[in-house]
Amino acid sequence: MAKYTKGIAGIWLEEAQILKAVRKTREAGFKKFEAISAYPIHGMEEAAGIKRSWIPYVAFVMAVVGLGGGLWLTWWTSAVDWAVNVGGKPFFSLPAFVPIMFELTILFSALSSVAALFYACGIPRLDPPVIDPDLSCHKFAIFIPHNDTGYDEAKIEQMFKELGATEVKKTEY
Repeated sequence: MAKYTKGIAGIWLEEAQILKAVRKTREAGFKKFEAISAYPIHGMEEAAGIKRSWIPYVAFVMAVVGLGGGLWLTWWTSAVDWAVNVGGKPFFSLPAFVPIMFELTILFSALSSVAALFYACGIPRLDPPVIDPDLSCHKFAIFIPHNDTGYDEAKIEQMFKELGATEVKKTEY
């Protein structure tokens, strides 16, 4: 079961306000905060200081593994395990095996990307706490956990209100 942490969440109604609030939160020295939105917001990665994901590297490595596996599988089945001479054609004919190698490349890459995404996001979360039900449609939030550097409930609450938060909640996430 996932472990949740206590903290403070500020809720905003507009994209421009949440972007400004995320920048100010980062400038205030907070490192572990989460910006929550129902959809991607242009500029959020830069505002929050989010680094490039490692998931594409996993996808690339697994694509190479899939390509190599497809090449080995087609060679082994046609030239070693089931070597049948059909009309004098070579046992290993690369052009005939390109579709299989392509499909295994895509399959390994796609499945490993999804698995890496689930791992990175901590999915599945069993019965996660809900900060606000409207965060899945038209509201935005910033959650600062209690174990972040410089955590002070009164200062954070005041900062959120100064940045235009419509609500500030002490919560678990």
